[in-house]
Amino acid sequence: MKDSDIIQLGHGAGGSLQDDLIEFITKTVKIRRVGTGIGLDAFEDGATIPLSAEDADKEIVLSADGHTVFPLRFPGGDLGKLAVCGTVNDLCMMGAHPIALTSAVIVEEGMRAKNLREIMDSFNHTAAEAGVAVITGDTKVMPKGTLQEMIIVTTGIGKKPKNRKILNSNVQAGDKIIVTGSVGDHGIALMAARENIELGCRLESDVAILKPLAEIAFHYSDLHMMKDPTRGGLAAALNEVATKSHVSIWLKEEAIPIKKEVRAVADILGLDPLEIACEGRFIAAVAANQADDLVKALQTHPLGIDTIIIGEARADRKGRVLMETIVGGTRFVDMPLGELIPRIC
Repeated sequence: MKDSDIIQLGHGAGGSLQDDLIEFITKTVKIRRVGTGIGLDAFEDGATIPLSAEDADKEIVLSADGHTVFPLRFPGGDLGKLAVCGTVNDLCMMGAHPIALTSAVIVEEGMRAKNLREIMDSFNHTAAEAGVAVITGDTKVMPKGTLQEMIIVTTGIGKKPKNRKILNSNVQAGDKIIVTGSVGDHGIALMAARENIELGCRLESDVAILKPLAEIAFHYSDLHMMKDPTRGGLAAALNEVATKSHVSIWLKEEAIPIKKEVRAVADILGLDPLEIACEGRFIAAVAANQADDLVKALQTHPLGIDTIIIGEARADRKGRVLMETIVGGTRFVDMPLGELIPRIC
């Protein structure tokens, strides 16, 4: 296939055209198998991941996600980068070391091959940056008008020590709650670009691989929870954690990092920045005696330079998230009822 080609339904029909399409979207994959296992070059319907005797104290972690965004390219990223980061980050939030991805690429008939190549090159480059193999996948072509150009569905495979328990249900009363940077950047950058809102500066999505920060955090024995606040933002993530852990979470409004551009666009659109998606941040709960050290450690990495403690978990008012406001009051931070904006992840 060439960049000038147009995707046809025949590219998804299982014949030589589909072989051409598969080769076209996978030729820039750098890591094509795990160890001596069966990987991408075998072009089988699956793959293998060999485990050695020294992995007896570890367990496999799986994550699956579907990725759709419009436009496909946005300030700071694109669908390909978003798909890899989202899946790799989900594995990291479970305490796992990501090792492999599968990808199902579903393309709309009539998409230009050049646009497809650019998205898949970004996907493959980001996977290589994360040190993750792309080992198997699938391609489909849908009739024109049935989707917006393309979607990518991924499965992530990782492994972690069996005794590492980092769960949304594991927060303890007294834990400090931290966030690794400003919130709402991804959603607001995408919406501003989509709606041609002039910001007077270039606000970019925070989409990033969180693996380097996760590996720093894993060294702390009293790290109880990690979660990336994607759809529904900080509000949805913290409410889920509070409910599952049977604690309340108390936030300090002045501590939550929100860029002025994010707050301005959110005000224009009538949105709460706490409900806007991030794609390169995580929240964490850690015992109070390790919180300051963890914050300082995360701040040594460029992705975590703005890490800050934003609140704490308490035993009373279980399942609620509350915010101590700048003016001295307290308000509930509720779970968003649904998506108030077009899909952004």
